[in-house]
Amino acid sequence: MAGLYFEEFVVGDIHRHAVTRTVTETDNLLFTTLTMNSQPLHLDEEFAKDSVFGTRIVNSVFTLGLVAGIHVSDLTLGTTLGNLGFEDVRFPKPVLIGDTIRVESEVLEKRESNSRPDTGIVRLEHRAFNQRDEVVCTLRRAAMIKRRPAEVSA
Repeated sequence: MAGLYFEEFVVGDIHRHAVTRTVTETDNLLFTTLTMNSQPLHLDEEFAKDSVFGTRIVNSVFTLGLVAGIHVSDLTLGTTLGNLGFEDVRFPKPVLIGDTIRVESEVLEKRESNSRPDTGIVRLEHRAFNQRDEVVCTLRRAAMIKRRPAEVSA
């Protein structure tokens, strides 16, 4: 497994993910139109020139998905059983077309599952930065994570 088992998560650890991603115009256009979001701040450069941002901004739901995905290969690939929810999602700065996003994840807490003895619950905070080291997104989430199987422990 590429992901970590429940036992391998250490509260307080910060994982800086090697995968980064430059957001393209195509990413923003496709995601925005596929999700039926007709907000001109995402689609119309002439409209957006007169906004407080002076240009189009990337759809924040795309940003959320990107931040929630970048960590997968390091932390949860093959070991997560489900995302239990997002909380405290914030976008302190907009993502602009052409920004390169990097993410770090902090393990906030973990506990054994009360209903599933083969799983645990891990709470993480993901923080995303652009190439100017500005925080563009923070979110906390809880995930149901597999416990290490007995044959792996041996």
